[in-house]
Amino acid sequence: MIEQIKSAIQAALPDATIYVLDPMNDGQHFESVVISPSFEGQSLVKQHQAVMKPLKEAIASNAVHALRLKTFTPAKWEAEKTQYGIE
Repeated sequence: MIEQIKSAIQAALPDATIYVLDPMNDGQHFESVVISPSFEGQSLVKQHQAVMKPLKEAIASNAVHALRLKTFTPAKWEAEKTQYGIE
């Protein structure tokens, strides 16, 4: 499911760097970090909508029960990435 989530987001945001984790190892509760230049000038709500829209079917079918989402512009990610233990 991790690769399916990542692929769906990547198709909608081809310029994005995407990390998807399954911290509970249950295949239903996921965390995603999405870094994209297309988020520049967008509100956090708009950023999250851009990521969630391609996952609508997976969430509606309960294939994905929960997705914790963090979105960043590249500059914001550079300033904050040490807090996330990724890369």
